Amino acid sequence: MYYTDRGIEELEGRRGEEEVSFAWLSDRLRTFTDLNPEFETAVDRLATWLARLDDDEDE
Repeated sequence: MYYTDRGIEELEGRRGEEEVSFAWLSDRLRTFTDLNPEFETAVDRLATWLARLDDDEDE
């Protein structure tokens, strides 16, 4: 288990039953980046990866 899995496990445990929109998620990512600018690159990479998930299926 990676160290980051702890946060993922907590997220799933606390909010796993909730449904959210991508607009809500985008807003939370912007807020997080505003509060933690040192993570801007990681957040940008995650957002780009999520946005392009279906691209491999089209090829």
